[in-house]
Amino acid sequence: MTASLTFYTHPMSRGRVARWMLEETGLPYETVLLEYGSTMKAPEYRAINPMGKVPAIKHGDTVVTENAAIAMYLADLVPDKQLAPPVGSAERGPYYRWISFMGPLEQLMVAKTGGHALPDPRMAGFGTEQDLLDTLEGALKDKEHLAGNHFTAADLLVAASVGWYLQFKLLEARPAFVQFATRHRTRPAAKRADEIDTALLAA
Repeated sequence: MTASLTFYTHPMSRGRVARWMLEETGLPYETVLLEYGSTMKAPEYRAINPMGKVPAIKHGDTVVTENAAIAMYLADLVPDKQLAPPVGSAERGPYYRWISFMGPLEQLMVAKTGGHALPDPRMAGFGTEQDLLDTLEGALKDKEHLAGNHFTAADLLVAASVGWYLQFKLLEARPAFVQFATRHRTRPAAKRADEIDTALLAA
């Protein structure tokens, strides 16, 4: 990779997930720290992400936002790391499936934080809470990896999301959820990423 890689983030944001993925790749990158309500909403950063939110990466002239997109993009930059199954392989389907499944999970978690009755399952992207959680549990139970027999960006994104919702007690602490999140959060790259962001927060 010859193009420069810049990472826009704040240590108390979803950028911690993107940082973990960056550390998994081993690629060199520059970090640009942004502050809520000021530099994150400034014209200079809105030229990168018009939403004024983090994380984002810029790779040469290419801008990528949203954690799932960032993780998949970065995985494809380092095929030797096998962070994504080969295109056309049987494992590519579940790789896309479980990364995308984090969208309905987030919809459910956000709906629950409102303190109101959950929406009609016919209208909600997640269907019913029971079906979603049972489906996720079935995917994670007694599984080390979601797409093939080694760690990929799917494992990273699912472990990060599940761990986040468990931390804030939005997600039932089913053994399969706890075990999957804990297993992957102990990876060296995850620990490095946490140490970096924790140090930045302290500073």
